[in-house]
Amino acid sequence: MFYKQYGDTDMKVSAIGMGCMRYNMEDVNAGNLSKCAEVALYAHEKGINYFDTAPFYCDDKSETITGIALSQLPRDSYYISSKTNLGTVGGKHTAADFRKRLETTLQRLNVEYLDFYHLWCVLSLESFEESLDALYGFFEQAKADGLIRNIVFSSHMQGDELEAAVNRNLFKGMLIGYNALNYRFRQKGIEAAHKKGMGVVVMNPLGGGLIPGNPDVFRYLTEGTDLNVAQAALRFVASHKEITITLNGFTTNQHVDEACKSVENLIEKPAKELLMEYENKGIALNNLCTGCAYCKNCPQDIDIPKFMDAYNQKILGNDMKSRIKHHWNISANKAADCIKCGNCEAQCTQHLPIIDRLEEIAATCI
Repeated sequence: MFYKQYGDTDMKVSAIGMGCMRYNMEDVNAGNLSKCAEVALYAHEKGINYFDTAPFYCDDKSETITGIALSQLPRDSYYISSKTNLGTVGGKHTAADFRKRLETTLQRLNVEYLDFYHLWCVLSLESFEESLDALYGFFEQAKADGLIRNIVFSSHMQGDELEAAVNRNLFKGMLIGYNALNYRFRQKGIEAAHKKGMGVVVMNPLGGGLIPGNPDVFRYLTEGTDLNVAQAALRFVASHKEITITLNGFTTNQHVDEACKSVENLIEKPAKELLMEYENKGIALNNLCTGCAYCKNCPQDIDIPKFMDAYNQKILGNDMKSRIKHHWNISANKAADCIKCGNCEAQCTQHLPIIDRLEEIAATCI
């Protein structure tokens, strides 16, 4: 395993971290939580020492499963992170509600403290400031009480907004979505964080499955390697000097092995150098939906994530209509039911023009 220093701290963390939201859902639903925990133990055995979880992952079982695994390991052999925001504390702004959520997380994880606690899922500078005003003081008190070691944030903001958040000088690190699709649009953020001595952890390095799902489009990432497209996409992210940890979700031990192979003999390069190297290779599109599904609660019962997946096919030069009809087996007529309320766009982590896309689908696919 390749290890990196987390920002300006003395922590050495694995270049590949385990994102704990991909446990086997058949076992989760069957209550076989100890069996699920085996993949986390295997990841640790392979040298992975950073585990990222949160409330609600895996039907709200992820923290418990991860805790089953961590309880079998020496506490100084791993780093654990979890998350909170106004939603996880019931939308309330009291210290008691914040502490109750944190203590629940600690109990589930079987630890006395978190190495990293994220201000979670910040979508915009406006929501960032709102969350800071409501919760940051509680983070500071929890740190003073020894319940968390490092205050960090998780965000889906773009480069300029990320830079502004970083410049508040309130956090030891950040967790962002970054991959071979959107790297041009997020580099300012990771460069700013690196200069501030912050750790940078990356989620969604495979573009929500878009990259391995379109191997011919992204074959250029594998040039000069013996890696498959998914591994090459992980290596692309991990090779950034400014990026500390690349998170990958694992369901099986094979997934762990494949991810670990992606950072063997890793060579780090500055983001600007990588930008020049890949500038004229493949595609880099920030307007591909990554499938987070935050837009799924449509008041008209439109299955927006499926329609956005189909629109991806159009962007990639494939048949959008066929994707809707034959892959998803849904009617394009439903897209015409959109009332343009804007709920979906408000929740979109990428700020995509969902309403316009639904209108286009209704106009061209019915």
